[in-house]
Amino acid sequence: MKLLSLFSACLLFAGSALFAADAIPDDVIFEPGVEYAVAGGEHLQVDVARPKNGDGPFPAVVCIHGGGFRAGKREGYDKLCVTLAQKGYVAITVTYRLAPAFKFPAAVQDCKASVRWLRANAAKYHVDPKRIGVTGGSAGGHLAQFLGNTNGVKEFEGDSGNLDQSSDVACVVNFYGPSDFTKSYGKSVDAAEVLPLWLGGNLETALKEHIRASPLNWVTPDAVPTLICHGTEDKYVNYEQAGWMVDRLKSCGVEVELLTLQGAGHGFKGADADKAQEALLDFFNKHLHPRTK
Repeated sequence: MKLLSLFSACLLFAGSALFAADAIPDDVIFEPGVEYAVAGGEHLQVDVARPKNGDGPFPAVVCIHGGGFRAGKREGYDKLCVTLAQKGYVAITVTYRLAPAFKFPAAVQDCKASVRWLRANAAKYHVDPKRIGVTGGSAGGHLAQFLGNTNGVKEFEGDSGNLDQSSDVACVVNFYGPSDFTKSYGKSVDAAEVLPLWLGGNLETALKEHIRASPLNWVTPDAVPTLICHGTEDKYVNYEQAGWMVDRLKSCGVEVELLTLQGAGHGFKGADADKAQEALLDFFNKHLHPRTK
């Protein structure tokens, strides 16, 4: 799939990518471009949205953009972060290293580093370090799920950014993220183009990395509560990928919910986007218990 269509398909909620200063609601503090780590020579940044009123500590949400692991920008989640801040959360949207220059697990390591940064700065941003959730769409959904399935797995921590802090998350909202890369070829319009760039080869030459990078293979009873939202007509990440993750989580006794959007494709729009956002807010409200709603 061409880069432009991939990028547009992977934004979960439509809206302005960048907020003008006068577009930020009066009850929200918005800080763009805050550096959270330096990895592989890259200065990695987050945008931060938080409630202007109240002392907290507030629950927090990490938002991870999509783009086939090779494209996309954190600013695509600015609007959701502001919405979450109005609901009583501290929300960040994360830049991570992209393929083909940076292959798996660089993106995973960066996302974990962003969680550690939140904990290291909990006092500054009035964050409750015990109440951090994560969400993302497409590649971002995969990364969110990967974080939720690998709490405490040291091999994915990387070597930069507040290593004295935990990267554990409390819950996941996964929008149409792939769960098993070994079964993506032939079921996705762009898997054969995208996955070798990120995993260093195809199933014949990099099978081990396809297995290792699939969040389905990291599910244990220690995985965190998860909401998966997926459309039945997704041409980029087949709907069956959601079912596999739901079944695996259930088999391990992990709480999991599935929102199936009949007829929806990859990148929710209109009423489907509204349903997905409502489900996200309800799920985070249930599991992170914000004091301000």
